[in-house]
Amino acid sequence: MSSVISTVHLSKKFLSSEAVLDLNLEVPGGSIFGYLGPNGAGKTTTIKTIMNIFVPSSGSATVLGLDSRRLSPARLQQIGYVSENQELPGWMSVDYYLDYCRAFYPSWDTDLCAALVKQFDLPHKQSLKQLSRGMRMKAALVSAIAYRPQLLILDEPFSGLDPLVRDELVEGILAISADHRWTVFVSSHDLAEIENLVTHVAYLDRGRLQFSEELVSLQDRFREVEVTCDGPAHAPASWPEAWLKPETSSAVIRFVVTDYAEDGTPQQVRSLFPACRDLSVQPMSLRSIFISLAKARR
Repeated sequence: MSSVISTVHLSKKFLSSEAVLDLNLEVPGGSIFGYLGPNGAGKTTTIKTIMNIFVPSSGSATVLGLDSRRLSPARLQQIGYVSENQELPGWMSVDYYLDYCRAFYPSWDTDLCAALVKQFDLPHKQSLKQLSRGMRMKAALVSAIAYRPQLLILDEPFSGLDPLVRDELVEGILAISADHRWTVFVSSHDLAEIENLVTHVAYLDRGRLQFSEELVSLQDRFREVEVTCDGPAHAPASWPEAWLKPETSSAVIRFVVTDYAEDGTPQQVRSLFPACRDLSVQPMSLRSIFISLAKARR
């Protein structure tokens, strides 16, 4: 599967601040790709560099097969972009705004636009400035989807929205994905919604990429382990590098394994804890993985 977005040693600096450092990222075509990381990790800077809003300090990015610095108007018409801070013309009504956008996109699908407006329950004649933030985000999403882009880029689209609106946005994206082959690149820290949406995930911390892989692969290798000992629990002197820092409480020790193997890890745990009386191994949600990594990086 070819890459729709590809970066090679991409870096972006602002004076002495390094926002993105030596980023090598591949976003497969047809994927719904979650770009994760704590606030300030460099996610928005990455997206703005990919979109040629920022010029890279070094390295390069390729989008839909072209250097991001040379995206033509025709190629930009194949990319949808929605940001949490996106400004919409408040004086326009929903219908006026969507009609205005339609003129810029030859591939605009009027039937799809109408279906999305109905699905999101957008008021046709109400001005955008009178809408709630969630409704404005819905209008922005419709304007970015109605022309059926090859690539949809979403920068923190769920931030600050109530759970119902977030669910509706996710359902809208998934509904289009079911009958239209596109690639979605979504930056977010709303992990509950992302987990139900994405097929691939990448984790950025302090501008550096920590991992990038399929969601299934990530969840296969992360496990939360709890060891109950006969007597006080103590971590062994030699702690495996792929196990995150443990937490102890009386006779119980808890930790996260990032390279779990069904045929080897339980035996390794028991060998490191000879006083182990009980061993519990639990799969982890994407949110739990994210929190564990964020804690470990501090």
